Amino acid sequence: MIIAGLTGGIATGKSTVAAFLKQAGAAVIDADKIAHAVVRRELPAWRGIVEFFGRGVLREDGEIDREKLGRIIFNDATQKAALNRIVHPFVFEGMKKRMQEIRALNPETVVIQDIPLLFESGMHRQLPTIIVVYVPETLQFLRLMKRNHLSAAEARARIRSQIPIEEKRKLADILIDNSGSMEQTRERSLEVYAMLKRSMLKA
Repeated sequence: MIIAGLTGGIATGKSTVAAFLKQAGAAVIDADKIAHAVVRRELPAWRGIVEFFGRGVLREDGEIDREKLGRIIFNDATQKAALNRIVHPFVFEGMKKRMQEIRALNPETVVIQDIPLLFESGMHRQLPTIIVVYVPETLQFLRLMKRNHLSAAEARARIRSQIPIEEKRKLADILIDNSGSMEQTRERSLEVYAMLKRSMLKA
């Protein structure tokens, strides 16, 4: 089994690359999906969030209002760190369980751990290979404004809440530049998958 971490910055196209890698045959473990699942109503992480942030971050149906919570944490590093302390242990446990399932079903596979906050959480230290999806920050900023219908100030706050993409680029073992066409990104993603597959066969 070959394991690689996949990350990038907000609006750099990480989910697009993850989809291409999955189509190629990789098993993708999506940390964001697990994070959504562990904060469902009445689960332990949900209770932790409500206890810390108050019931004002809930929707009418009792689920977490992600937009409302996002506005709080993207403008306050202390609040963001508190949210991560509540949620991350449950996400890590969910990812560990998924890894065990993949290992049992198909040990000869390429596993991609898709983790938006890979460097921020420190999880990169546990992974042998790190793939970073990159676009220049100016393009990242424009894409984020357009995708999420944000003001310039809102987009800037979200980008600045993460480690700068240029810093992540320096920490990459493998870089996928997503500033060109979709086809170029697809071809590079398939190339990276083939590279990982070959390294597994050599091991």
